[in-house]
Amino acid sequence: MRLEVIGVEGVPEVRADDDLAALLVEACAAMAVDLVDGDVVVVSSKVVSKSLGLWADTSDRSAAVVGQTVRVVAERMAGDRVTRIVQATSGPVMAAAGVDASNTGGVDGLLLLPDDPDAEAARLRERLLVLTGLTRLGVVVSDTAGRPWRVGQTDFALGAAGVQVTDDLRGSVDADGAPLSVTSRAVADELAAAADLVKGKVSHVPAAVVRGSGWAGEVVGAGARSLVRTGREDWFGLGRVEAVRSALGVPPGSPAALEDGIASVAPEAVAERVARAVRVALRGCPDAAVDVGPGHLRVQADSGYQLGVAVSRLRTALWGEGVEVADPPEPSGLEAVLHLPNA
Repeated sequence: MRLEVIGVEGVPEVRADDDLAALLVEACAAMAVDLVDGDVVVVSSKVVSKSLGLWADTSDRSAAVVGQTVRVVAERMAGDRVTRIVQATSGPVMAAAGVDASNTGGVDGLLLLPDDPDAEAARLRERLLVLTGLTRLGVVVSDTAGRPWRVGQTDFALGAAGVQVTDDLRGSVDADGAPLSVTSRAVADELAAAADLVKGKVSHVPAAVVRGSGWAGEVVGAGARSLVRTGREDWFGLGRVEAVRSALGVPPGSPAALEDGIASVAPEAVAERVARAVRVALRGCPDAAVDVGPGHLRVQADSGYQLGVAVSRLRTALWGEGVEVADPPEPSGLEAVLHLPNA
C-alpha cells in the first residue's frame, strides 16, 4: 500500500463569505495537483470558521468559551486565568471549547468553531464535487487538541463527510487468527493526523490532500460527531478533583467553584490544597467549625451527626486535593482531629 499526503499551498487569507472550495481547487490547480476520485481533502477548522465569519470579541475570552460550552470537565488556574477543559458545542471535549486567537489573519478577534462541523464538511464536499465533477471525494474538517495521559497536541477529525470515519474490526481475526473483540480504528482521526504532518500552523498551509487511503466514498455516511463518546460510554466525564467537588456540591464552572478556589496547573503547597478542601467541605455543614493547625485539622460540631457529616466531607475533599488522611479520626465528644501525614 502507498499513501500520499500533499499540502495545499497558496491558499489566500480566507475571509467571511469566501468560496472556500473554489480557493482550494484553485490552489491545487496552481500546484498541478488535480483532485481525483478517492482523495480525502483535510481542511483546518480555522479556515472553515473564517469563511463562516465565526468571530467573537477578544475583550471577554471567558464569555466566548462559556458560550461554546456544553459542560465543564475540568478546570485549573493558569496564572490569573481559569483554563477549562469542556465539551464544546461542536462536539468533542477540548480545551477552551476550541476558542482560538492564533492565526487570525490580522483580525482582532477570537475564532469560534462551527456548531455543526459535520454539516460544514458536507457542504464543502458538495461544492468540491460540483467544481471538480468527481463523485467519490472525502472531506475532513480538522482541529487540534491534547489527549488525556499524553503530552502534546495532535489533529483530529472535528467534522467529516464522504469518509468512513471508523474501521470496525470487531468480529474479524488478527494476523494470527485470534478473534478481535474491541478494535475499531478511528480512521477520520488518523487521516486528520496524517494531514497535519504537511499542513502548518506557522507556514500557512491550511489543507492537505490524502491520496490512496481507500476511505473516501460516494455516500456521506456517519460524521465525526459519531466518534465522540457520550453518556454511559464516557468513562472520564470529569477530572478527579472535579468529580469529588461535584459530589460535594461544588461542580466545575460554577460560582461556588470560583469562590472556594480552583487548583493550579503549577505545584501548590499542601496548605493551599487543605484550605480549599475545608471551604468545599463546610458548604455542606455550615454549623461545623474547622481549626487548621500544623499537621492536623480540628473539627467541631453541635451534634454527633453534624460532626460525622463534616468529617466525612473533609476526608473526601482532602482526597480530591491529593491530601490523604491515613486513619479515620477518633471523635472525642463533639470534636475530632484529622491528622495530615503529608502536610
